[in-house]
Amino acid sequence: MDAVVVRDLSKSFGKGTARRDALKNISLEIPAGSMTALIGPDGAGKTTLLRLLAGILTPVAGEIRVLDHALPKEALALQSQIGYMPQRFGLYEDLTVEENLMLFADLHSIPHEKREHRFAELLTMTALGPFRKRLAGQLSGGMKQKLGLACTLIHPPQLLLLDEASVGVDPISRRELWSIIQQQVAAQKVTVLLSTAYMDEAERCDHVILLHEGEILAQGNPAQLAAPFQGHAFVLENIPSAPRNLQAQIAQLPGVVDTVIQGDGLRIVMQQAAPPALPENLTGYGTPQPVPARLEDAFVSLLFSRAARHPIPLPPQRDTTGDPAAVVVVKDLFRYFGTFAAVKNVSFSVRKGEIFGLLGANGAGKSTTFRMLCGLLPSSSGTLRVAGVDLRTASAAARARIGYVSQKFSLYGALSVQQNLSFFSAAYGLQNRRRKERMAWALEELELKNYIAMNAGELPLGYKQRLALACALMHEPSILFLDEPTSGVDPLARREFWARVNALAEGGTTCLVTTHFMEEAEYCDHLVLMSLGEVLAQGSPSEIKEKVRSKDRPNPSMEDAFISLIEEHEHVSRRAS
Repeated sequence: MDAVVVRDLSKSFGKGTARRDALKNISLEIPAGSMTALIGPDGAGKTTLLRLLAGILTPVAGEIRVLDHALPKEALALQSQIGYMPQRFGLYEDLTVEENLMLFADLHSIPHEKREHRFAELLTMTALGPFRKRLAGQLSGGMKQKLGLACTLIHPPQLLLLDEASVGVDPISRRELWSIIQQQVAAQKVTVLLSTAYMDEAERCDHVILLHEGEILAQGNPAQLAAPFQGHAFVLENIPSAPRNLQAQIAQLPGVVDTVIQGDGLRIVMQQAAPPALPENLTGYGTPQPVPARLEDAFVSLLFSRAARHPIPLPPQRDTTGDPAAVVVVKDLFRYFGTFAAVKNVSFSVRKGEIFGLLGANGAGKSTTFRMLCGLLPSSSGTLRVAGVDLRTASAAARARIGYVSQKFSLYGALSVQQNLSFFSAAYGLQNRRRKERMAWALEELELKNYIAMNAGELPLGYKQRLALACALMHEPSILFLDEPTSGVDPLARREFWARVNALAEGGTTCLVTTHFMEEAEYCDHLVLMSLGEVLAQGSPSEIKEKVRSKDRPNPSMEDAFISLIEEHEHVSRRAS
C-alpha cells in the first residue's frame, strides 16, 4: 500500500510576469513504511511539495492522496495522522523543554493521562531527560532540533514529513537525529519523507527523488541512481601539499564534471567513463584510479548539463615566503556569561592567506569565539589581535579590515539585491566611483544580475549566500569570517562557494570558517577542534585524522576524527566533573 500518491501535481506562486512555477506536473508514489529522500538544488520545489502533502498549501492542478485522504479537501482529518517538521521549527524559547512538549500536547489534544508516559518516551529517545527544566532558548542547536523532532512526534504519526531536519547541527547531533528517525521507522512502521542537503543522508533511504526546477529529474533507490555513472569516478591520491590549486586546474579540463578534495587526494567525476587526460605539468601527481560511483556523483552529473556553471579559476599562486607573521592572534581567551565559561583558555594563530577552520559540536563555543574575533562581543580576558589591531582597545579599526558572513546571512530581506549592495557599500564608507565599481563587480562576479530587483528575503538559499558574500567583500577586506556559510545549501552551491573561498585565499585574503560539513574541513590549511569551550586538538586535516588512526580504522575520515575525539573528551570531562 502507498502512503502517498501524487498525480500530475502543479503549484505556482504569484501572478502575471511575477508568476513562478514551483512544481510542474509531477507524479510519484511513496510506499507505506519506507524512507524517501527529496534532494535537489535550492528552489527545486522540495519544501513546496512537503507543504502540499501536509495540507498547508493548495495545488493549482493535480491529485494528492495522503494516508488515503484526498487533499486539500480532507486536510483537517489528516492532521492527527502526520507529523510535519518545517525548516525553522517554531520552538518557544522562553518555555522549558517540558513546557514546549506540554504546549504541543495541548495543540494535538493528547489526553492528560497519556502525556507523562509519552514525554518520558520522547525525552529518553532524544536524551533530553536531564534538560527537562531548561529553557529551549538555552539549548544548543542540536538539542533544539531534537526537541523540535520530539514535539513533532508528540502524537505517534503514520507519516513523518521532515524539511531539512539536520540543517545547522554537528555530525554527532546529526547521527543522533538519524537514530531517532530510524527507530521510528523500525518500531512504529512510520513512513518518512524528508528533504536534505546531505547526500549521505539520502543514501540511507529506500528511495530518492531528485527535483530540479519543479520537475522530477530522476528517482529510484540510491544504487539505481548511481549505477549509470559507474566508471565515471576517479581518485588522485597522496597529493603532497594543499590541493586547492590542483583542484582548480583539473576542474577546468575537458570532460570534468566535478572535483572535490577527499582526504589527501582529489575525487574527480567525468562526463564519460574514462579517466581525465592530465596535461604534462600535472602528470607528476600520478594516475587517477577508478572508484565506485556514489549518489553525490549522480546528483552533480545529472545537474551538470542543466546548471549554468562557470569554473572559477584561481589567481596565480602567490609567493608566501614573506607571510610568516600571524594576522590573527588569540591567546588565553576566556568568555563568561554570568558564571558559565563559554570559552576557556583558547589560543591559536592564523597566517595571511590561510583557510582556517574552527570545528566543534553545537555549543562548543565556536560562534562565541567568532563573534569576539569580529568585535561583535567583548572577551572576558585574554589577547585578541586581528590585522594588527587589539580588539580590546580598537575594535572599530579592526572591523574596517574584516568581512563577516553569519550563519543566517545578515541581509535586509525587504530590500532588493541592489539595495542591499548599496547599503553595505555605504556602510563600509565606499563613495562615488569606487562604490559603483564594487557594486558592478559584485553583480558580475557573483552572477546576481538576473536577481538585481528581487528582494533578498525571496532569493533561493544559494543566491542569498552569494549576496551575503558579495556584501561582506564590498570593501575588499584582508580577513573574511564565514560562520557556517553553507548550512542547508545544496552540493552544487557548496562547491561554487568553496571555489570562491579558495580563490580568495590564493589571492592573499585570510579566511576563517566554521562548518558542520566535515568534507569542507578538508579545504582548510589549519583546524582547531573545540569541545565544551576548550581547544581539543589543532593542526592540518591530516594531523587531526592521524590522532584517531588505528589498526581497526586505517583511513579515518574527518567525520570519524570529529566524532571520536569529541565523544572521548566529553565523556572524560563529564566523568571528572
